Amino acid sequence: MFSSGQLVFAACFFVAFVIAAIYSYRKDLALHKTYYKGNYKILIAFLLFIGLLFIIKIYFKR
Repeated sequence: MFSSGQLVFAACFFVAFVIAAIYSYRKDLALHKTYYKGNYKILIAFLLFIGLLFIIKIYFKR
């Protein structure tokens, strides 16, 4: 499906992207702590909502 050159490029791009993302996150860590306090609550609420939707789907499927 893909040539070996494309796979090598994809692997190199992925590694470079992850390194750049980690570097950027570390650089902005102080700002994240200041402006994004309590974000985990929103994440937990979102995951609970998605879980509730799956439970409702399974319940009405039966």
